[in-house]
Amino acid sequence: MAKYTDSSCRICRREGAKLFLKGDRCYSPKCAISKRQAPPGQHGVSRKKLSEYGLQLREKQKTKKTYGMLEKQFKNYYSVAESMRGQTGENMLQLLELRLDNVVYRLGLAKSRAQARQIVNHAHITVNGNKVNIPSYICKEGEVIAAKENRAGNKYFAEVKEQKKLNLPKWLEFNPEKLEGKIIALPQRDDIDLTISENMIVELYSK
Repeated sequence: MAKYTDSSCRICRREGAKLFLKGDRCYSPKCAISKRQAPPGQHGVSRKKLSEYGLQLREKQKTKKTYGMLEKQFKNYYSVAESMRGQTGENMLQLLELRLDNVVYRLGLAKSRAQARQIVNHAHITVNGNKVNIPSYICKEGEVIAAKENRAGNKYFAEVKEQKKLNLPKWLEFNPEKLEGKIIALPQRDDIDLTISENMIVELYSK
């Protein structure tokens, strides 16, 4: 499978927005986009005015990079969302939010979605008590996501227990002592704190 191996900070600079791909660094003065607004490449390059298609493309690319996906996988989510009831764009974002790696990130068990994906891949996470090592697993309302019991005592998860209370999305609840969270509702559009214009993505794929 293809994998992006260059600096994550280049992605944020290319999209002209913070995508929070590197955890704590994104909130610090070291954040690349805070220091340098210009896109990567030749020094002094300015951002040109984009066409309608260009704006739609950049919105799709930004969303893909935020959730850490390649084109084929991302388009599959769009296709599934299109077959669901309701608005396609909102359905797509709901599916992306319910990915296991994203839920692990939202619960505060990881500092970034990339780290969450690694934690899931390494079988540190359970869903309803059963080991799940598939980052793209779509969680369901009522499911309990937790750190595996024999991993909960390691240094990393010990630090998670000591972290300050997080601003959890209202569709999640989390017990830091047990390192256990629960999906208490399905995420709605107002619950997703990302500056994404999903309608642009729908318009792009509808062409």
